[in-house]
Amino acid sequence: MANRDSGSSSLGTLLAGAVLGAAGLAWWLYTKAEERQQTNRQQRNLQLSRLAEHDDQTFDPGHDNGALQESDLQDKVQQLNQAIDDVRRQLESLSPQS
Repeated sequence: MANRDSGSSSLGTLLAGAVLGAAGLAWWLYTKAEERQQTNRQQRNLQLSRLAEHDDQTFDPGHDNGALQESDLQDKVQQLNQAIDDVRRQLESLSPQS
């Protein structure tokens, strides 16, 4: 009878260790994924801020400091479209492949 109790105890300990190990691994994977997402967010924000720094003309509809030329507007639209495409590609790369 003592052997049976000892075996049950060992099996229970083994199962508890496996569950704790799996939980620890899941938590570690989750934190790494969160860190990766945070890094990606910071990189996107940095890229957007660099785009804003290169924007030497601001558009202020309340203040008439001279209208932007049509070619300037087209350039701005093109830059925005490129930024949108970059973000879309990044999001597609993050989504699981089917």
